[in-house]
Amino acid sequence: MSYFNQDFIDFLMELTKNNNREWFHENKKRYGKSVKQPFAGFVEEMIARIQSDDSRVMIAPKDAIFRINRDIRFTKDKTPYKTQVSALISPAGKKDKIVPGFYFEFAPDEIRVYGGAYSPDKHRLHSIRSCIAGNPDEFNRVISDKKFTEMFGELVGEKHKRLPPEFKAAAETQSLLFNKQLYYGATFDSKELLSNKLPDILMEYYYAAKPMKEFLEKAMGF
Repeated sequence: MSYFNQDFIDFLMELTKNNNREWFHENKKRYGKSVKQPFAGFVEEMIARIQSDDSRVMIAPKDAIFRINRDIRFTKDKTPYKTQVSALISPAGKKDKIVPGFYFEFAPDEIRVYGGAYSPDKHRLHSIRSCIAGNPDEFNRVISDKKFTEMFGELVGEKHKRLPPEFKAAAETQSLLFNKQLYYGATFDSKELLSNKLPDILMEYYYAAKPMKEFLEKAMGF
């Protein structure tokens, strides 16, 4: 079964060209029928699938789905709506973005999936670095895992120029210790939105990232 039809893509495409409240309100019923409701159904399916692998995930779709309204308080871009829909599935859902989870967003031109430690506080970052430095062989196995590298490539993120002294020796062989973010992502064509295999495709990415997710969870104490 396909969760989405062509109007899901068309609505988001048209929203990029008409990103204003007047157009959105005129098309609000269409948004509900073609975008909001089918996306909620899809997220419910993904929660159920992930829960079968991780029993800690006891959330509802509303706990995972981000609002389409943009927060425009601190940005020069005052367009009121996001031009994609997105969700974060983890034991905490969207309420706690520090807990490693499975994030995906559907835009009119592509599908994006992400995971990892995007914004750890200084204490959790120190814990991650300690775990990497103390378990170099395990970490190297995870980052070089064939499925992970095929589907995500490598860990990325902003870096610090300096490190605490206790990590300098380990950083000579593992430069990722300089990272203050350690996350991964992948994109693929939005035509898959119309495929009945979309949940299966996303679960392939979920399982490819699972060893990395579990390493980061252990490192941060989740």
